[in-house]
Amino acid sequence: MPDMNEQRLAKAQADPARENRLGPMGFVLTFGVVSMLADVVYEGARSITGPFLATLGATAVMVGFITGFGEAVALVMRLGTGPLADRTRKYWPLTIAGYALTVIAVPFMALASSLWQASALVVMERFGKAVRTPARDTMLSHAGADMGRGKAFAIHEALDQSGALLGPLLVGLMIAVSGYQLGFGVLAIPGAAALVAVLLLRRAAPDPARYETQAVREPVAVPGQVRVRVPLPARFWWYSAFTAVSMFGFSTFGVISFHLEVQKVMPSALIPVTYAVSMGAAALAALASGALYDRIGLRGLLIALPLTAAVPFLSFTTTPGLVWAGAVVWGAALGIHESTLRAAVADIVPAARRGTGYGIFTAFYGLAWLAGSTIIGALYAATMTGLIVFTVATQLAALIAFIPLLKPAPAQGAAA
Repeated sequence: MPDMNEQRLAKAQADPARENRLGPMGFVLTFGVVSMLADVVYEGARSITGPFLATLGATAVMVGFITGFGEAVALVMRLGTGPLADRTRKYWPLTIAGYALTVIAVPFMALASSLWQASALVVMERFGKAVRTPARDTMLSHAGADMGRGKAFAIHEALDQSGALLGPLLVGLMIAVSGYQLGFGVLAIPGAAALVAVLLLRRAAPDPARYETQAVREPVAVPGQVRVRVPLPARFWWYSAFTAVSMFGFSTFGVISFHLEVQKVMPSALIPVTYAVSMGAAALAALASGALYDRIGLRGLLIALPLTAAVPFLSFTTTPGLVWAGAVVWGAALGIHESTLRAAVADIVPAARRGTGYGIFTAFYGLAWLAGSTIIGALYAATMTGLIVFTVATQLAALIAFIPLLKPAPAQGAAA
């Protein structure tokens, strides 16, 4: 039925209702505002998750596991949501549903009175990220086709992280005024604004795939017809493995903030401020690494490895000056991971399977982070020397795993 498929695709493309009223840059900037508002919500919450769980009786290992499990859910569940986005092409419904889950779960943390309730809400918030991110990143990758994907993802990440800076500051202020309950509850306001903003963006840009003039498009599916899938390149699998090894030694902020709380390195109300500093550093690092990636490719990602290796020497001390420096270093590494690493996936994976590619990539990433953060939490409780050795060793292993990626990349869509 190829002729019928082509006719249906042409009809869909000619539908005036699917015309985008925003250009690619406008789409990226507006989506950045949506993510900024959402980040005020969930990054504000993440900035105090460790200390909040500690008030409910959690240990360092439990905080490492709960926060790591949350990140794993946010990332591993994309094994399902990524292919679902590719199969259904329902990018906007998945994106909106994911944002809704997140902005509902976080304010309810104000009502949590037990460790299991708080943990469930942490996981629910992260599941919302799993639902929306493959679909959202696929749409952003289309908008970045002509302007440079490193640039597109960097701009989006910088706006995203500006919300991650404002959220912890807002939460810190509320904690200073009244405690954790007000800190979580006030986040319902930017959450509602994020939902309104994403609905308006959908109306302004109903079909972001149109931005990518060179996109590889599959025919419109016909029920009962067998679809031939483009295989994922071998380079993608190696790139995913490299990323997983590097994330294996990257602590969650939950463990770091737990350390700051139990060691009384600083007042509780200042802990979200350190997270805000991290998010500011992440925004700047995203812009710099995105520009570097567009110029020199994957080699620009290597700067994340020494930054990660330096974290335990700074963030797990009891010297405030070093802790603040550690916040900058940890945030810069995170900014590279959450922006430029995503851009690289879009350049490696064929356009028709990007949702699947993002799902698999982040599953590797999430499982490694879950395992690594749990180990780091255990090592923190047992031996600081072991924590340092573990972190440095993983980054050296990641450097070795990167070597095959130095070979020139084959044309996108090739299986090798």
